[in-house]
Amino acid sequence: MIVYTFDSTLDGLLTAVFDAYALRQQPEELVREGEVLPLFCDEAHHVVTADDKARRVWTGLEKRLKREALRLIGISWLSEQQALYTPLFHYIYKVFRPSTVGGVGGGCNFADPDVLYVTNTARRVLQEQLRMKQFIRFQKAKDGTYLAVVSPDNNVLPLITDHFQDRFNDQPWLIYDAKRRYGYYYDPTNGASQATRITFTEDTTLPFDLETGKLSDELLSENDQLFQELWRTYFKAICIRERLNPRKQLNDMPRRYWKYMTEKQ
Repeated sequence: MIVYTFDSTLDGLLTAVFDAYALRQQPEELVREGEVLPLFCDEAHHVVTADDKARRVWTGLEKRLKREALRLIGISWLSEQQALYTPLFHYIYKVFRPSTVGGVGGGCNFADPDVLYVTNTARRVLQEQLRMKQFIRFQKAKDGTYLAVVSPDNNVLPLITDHFQDRFNDQPWLIYDAKRRYGYYYDPTNGASQATRITFTEDTTLPFDLETGKLSDELLSENDQLFQELWRTYFKAICIRERLNPRKQLNDMPRRYWKYMTEKQ
C-alpha cells in the first residue's frame, strides 16, 4: 500500500498528482504530514509542494474539465475536511487517466465514487454559503462601520464577500470568521474596489467579543442598540404560538447559527 503525505494545501495536493505520474505510482491514500500512517502502509512518499508542478496540473485540469466541474473542485476544498484529501486526489488523478473510470465525462461521471464525493462536498459548502447570506446579522459601530461575526463549519467567507460587496457597496463593513480568525473588510470611502482580507495580531486587539460577536458598548452605535431591541421585539411579535414547529425551524435555521443572531441572543 503506497501512501503520500503532504502539507494539506491545495497546491500540495496538485503536486502529489504530479509526483504520482512522475514516479508512475497510484497511491491508495493521501494524508496530512505528521498524521499516523495507515496500518498496511508499505511505502510512504513525502510530497514537497512546488508551485510550478501545481500550476501544470491545474492547467491540465482546465483543458480537460468543464468549467463547472473545475469550480466545484475549488469549492470542495473550502470544506477543510481531511476526508476529502484522498477522494479529491483520486478524482484529479483519473482526469489525466480517463481509462481508469471509463472517462470522467468532464467531471460529470457521478457513477464514480470519487467524483460523487467531491461534488457532494462542494454542494454542502454551497449550501452553507447560502445560509450565511441569510443568517448574517450586522451591528453598526459609532464610526459607521457595520460588523458581522460568523463561525461557519466550512470556510465560506471567500464565497460570500462579492454578494455583500455588491449589496452594501456604499458603506464600510467587516465580516469576521471567529473560527478561523480572519475576515474581509470593505471601505468604499477609501476608494476600495474589493474587500480586503484582514487578521488581528491578537484576540485582545479585537473590538468585539469572539464568544458573542458583540461590539463593546463604547464602540456600538447608540441607534443600533435600539434597532436590535426592535428586531427582537418584532421577532417575538410575529410568532404564532399555535403554529410553533421547532423541528421545521431547526431545519430552516440550524441551531449552530443562533450564536451570533440578534433575535436569538
